[in-house]
Amino acid sequence: MMAKRKLWTMLGILVIISLAWTAFVKPEKEKAEAMKAAGIEIISAVPQYQASDPGESQLAQGLKQFWAYTGFRNATSGHMIMIVVGLVFIFLGIRYEYEPLLLIPIGTGILIGNIPFLQDDGLNLQIGIYQQGSVLNYLYFGVLKGIYPPLIFLGIGAMTDFSSLISNPRLLLLGAAAQLGIFVTFLGAIALGFPKPEAAAIGIIGGADGPTAIFLSSRLANGINLLPDGTTVKNLIGPIAIAAYSYMALVPVIQPPIMRLMTSKKERLIRMKPPRAVTKTEKILFPIFGLLLTCFISPSALPLLGMLFFGNLLKESGVTKRLAETARTSLIDIVTIIIGLTVGASTQADIFLTKESILIFGLGACAFGVATFGGVGFAKLMNLFLPDDDKINPLIGNAGVSAVPDSARVSEMEGLKFDKTNHLLMHAMGPNVAGVIGSAIAAGILLGYLG
Repeated sequence: MMAKRKLWTMLGILVIISLAWTAFVKPEKEKAEAMKAAGIEIISAVPQYQASDPGESQLAQGLKQFWAYTGFRNATSGHMIMIVVGLVFIFLGIRYEYEPLLLIPIGTGILIGNIPFLQDDGLNLQIGIYQQGSVLNYLYFGVLKGIYPPLIFLGIGAMTDFSSLISNPRLLLLGAAAQLGIFVTFLGAIALGFPKPEAAAIGIIGGADGPTAIFLSSRLANGINLLPDGTTVKNLIGPIAIAAYSYMALVPVIQPPIMRLMTSKKERLIRMKPPRAVTKTEKILFPIFGLLLTCFISPSALPLLGMLFFGNLLKESGVTKRLAETARTSLIDIVTIIIGLTVGASTQADIFLTKESILIFGLGACAFGVATFGGVGFAKLMNLFLPDDDKINPLIGNAGVSAVPDSARVSEMEGLKFDKTNHLLMHAMGPNVAGVIGSAIAAGILLGYLG
C-alpha cells in the first residue's frame, strides 16, 4: 500500500509538470515564436524608476522602485510551478525518507533557483545561478565543469567494501548487463530527435548514478558545446540530474514489480553459496588493478574511476585511516550539499519547464525499467549454464544498477518476502558495486565516442 502511494505521488508530480508545460510554457513560447516570425519586436516591460510626472514625490518614486525589484512583481506561472515541485521534493525527503540527503538539498535549491528577481533588459543583479559574478554561479562552476562528481566518487570508494565482488567475480557480469538501460535509452533519445551528445547524457540516467549523470551532461549537454551543424547543445544538466536523483529515490518502487514479473517462485527461493572470506592482500590489490584495467579500457572515465579506486585504496590500505574517514564523511557530505543545492537551483522555470524536460523524465523511467530487466534477465540466462547447486538468485540482478546500496536492499527485501531466512544483501552488493564501475565505464565510452 505504501509503495503504491509513493508511486502515485510521483506520477502525480509528472502529470502536474506535463500539464503546466502544456498550459503555460508552450503557449507563451508559440506566441513569442509567432510574433518573431511576423517581425513584431518583443519589448520587455521596463520598471518605472522615474516619476511619471514632475510633481511625484521621492517617496512614491522609491516605493515604485522597491516594487520593481520584488519577487511579487517579477513572478511568473513557471516560477510558481517550480516552487511547488521544490516543496514536493522536500516533502518526499522528509515524509517518506526518499533519499533525504539528496532530495532536501535539491528541493531547497529548486526554491532558491526560482525566487523571481528583476532581469529586465539583461540587468545583472548577480543573484541568479546563471548570472555572471553571483555566488551561486561560482558554486555552479563545479557542476558545469564536472568537478563535484569525482569528489563524490572518492567518498563512495572510501566507504565501499568490494569483498562480495572479489569473492564472486562472475557477479561483475550482472553489473555490466544492467547497463543495458543506458544504451537503450541513448538510442531512444536519438529516435525522439535529440542530438547524439544530448542523447548520451540522457541515456546515462539508466545507470542510476547521479554523479555520473552530472559528469557526463556537464561534458556533452552543457549549453556550450557546438554540434556539427554549428548549433549549440542545450543545457540539460538540471533536468538530467533531477531525473537521475528522482528515480534513484524511487528504486524501491520501480524495481520490485519488474523483479516479480520476471522471476518464478522457484527462482526466488534459490539459496546462493555464502561468499568466501577475502584476504587483506586481495582487498588492497583490487583497487590498484581495477584502476589500471578499467581506465585502460575507458580512459575518458579516469576522473570518476580514478577517484573511486583511490578512495577504496585509502580505506583498504589500513595506513590512511584519517584520509579515508575524511573522504567518506566530511568531504562527501560537503560536496553532496553543494551539488544538491546548485543542481536544484539550476532548474529555473525558463530552463526546466520545456518539452525536453518532460521527455527526459519519461526516458529516465524507461531507462530504470530496462536496466532492471537487463540485470535480472542476465542472471536467469547465467543459470542456464550453472549447476543446480551453484545457481544465482535472479532477485539480485536488479542490483546491477549503481544505486548503492538502495538496489541491493531491494534485493534483500524481496528475497525475505518469499523466504524469511534467505538473506541476499551480501550477494547483491557484488553486482551493486559492479554497477558503479559499469556506469562510469559506459559514461567514459560515450564521452570518448562523442566528446
